[in-house]
Amino acid sequence: MADQRPKIVIVGAGFGGLEAAKALRRAPADITIVDRQNHHCFQPLLYQVATAALSPADVAWPIRHILRSQKNATVLMATVEGIDTTGKRLWTDFGEVPYDTLIIATGATHSYFGHGDWAAFAPGLKRIEDATRIRRSILIAFEQAEIMANPDDQRRLLTFAIVGGGATGVEMAGAIADIARQTLAMDFRRIDPRNARIVLIEAGPRLLPAFSPAQSDYVRTTLMQAGVTVMTDTLVTKCDAGGVDLNSGRLDAATVIWAAGVVASPAAIWLNAPTDRAGRIKVEPDLSAPGHPDIFVIGDAAALVDGKGKPVPGIAPAAKQMGHYVGKLIAARLAGRAPDKPFRYRHLGDLATIGRRAAVVSFGRLKLSGFLGWLFWSVAHVYFLIGLRNRFIVAFIWAFDYLTFQRGARLITEPAKKPGTL
Repeated sequence: MADQRPKIVIVGAGFGGLEAAKALRRAPADITIVDRQNHHCFQPLLYQVATAALSPADVAWPIRHILRSQKNATVLMATVEGIDTTGKRLWTDFGEVPYDTLIIATGATHSYFGHGDWAAFAPGLKRIEDATRIRRSILIAFEQAEIMANPDDQRRLLTFAIVGGGATGVEMAGAIADIARQTLAMDFRRIDPRNARIVLIEAGPRLLPAFSPAQSDYVRTTLMQAGVTVMTDTLVTKCDAGGVDLNSGRLDAATVIWAAGVVASPAAIWLNAPTDRAGRIKVEPDLSAPGHPDIFVIGDAAALVDGKGKPVPGIAPAAKQMGHYVGKLIAARLAGRAPDKPFRYRHLGDLATIGRRAAVVSFGRLKLSGFLGWLFWSVAHVYFLIGLRNRFIVAFIWAFDYLTFQRGARLITEPAKKPGTL
């Protein structure tokens, strides 16, 4: 009977969760995917939503639509509040969800290193809501600067601070520079958007530490040529509505964007499991939670090292590999076969784009920079998008924007109002 089939619950429909669900599509089990959103978001392109190059619908898809042909999968839009490991059930905001096997793929959120109050002034970039909030802030800054008569007010409004010199920070800085120097250059009469100041702040000695020093230097040079001020070895000591305090002084900025760190979801608290400094659960070699062979943790919620002793990075390819591994492992157990070998991460490489037509690529011995790197980056990202429609639309938008210097998603929308207000 159907109610006697094993119950597999997947918490989170990100890259890892979806990959696990797909790997279980032929398993004789009932699979339930629980996510607080009704859509899967392609996070590597969220910065393009935040900078008005793409619309939210170009980088997000309904989870139900993605899994519509998988008959053993049910999708529930709910927020997980805890786990009863003894009774094998999830506590959610709508009720309990029983499980026989649980996969936790809850991802990560922004880390402000103990300063949670900074979030109100320096939004991070993890969800569609984050991207539309940042897009609104960027576009409104130019609109308000057009209204202001005081040069000091204009200067503050046209200063954009990005905290964090990883891929997200570099991509955001390059994209904002494109907006100011190209897209909006001729749209205003009282201000010159090309005078905007974009400041990229990194606490470490160089940008993109995952890349070689030569490629990091290339990125820094390219950003500076685009008009971005790059500040390395610089710590942020405070964020407020007027800007940021640095160990080197004060930076007044109307828009501050946080790209400096992440912290794992509360999964470790739910399981009372050991964690690393980022709150990720230290998993067993088969990605199970310590002491819980029926619970697996994947993606940004899991902490483990690869065959070389290096931490597995919190990137989409790693999450997908973990999801595929766990799905196949569970399917093998259900079929009565011997478990697979311990998980082994295979690093496919690193990519980061710098504005409109430059990127860096590091795939083993393959090192690309400049326009060739940008072409490689573009093809790779289009390929990994979900659905032929989205691949075609994004490729067309990128080609059109490249030729015309335009961005088609420059809408300023009002934030959601409280019920009962107009």
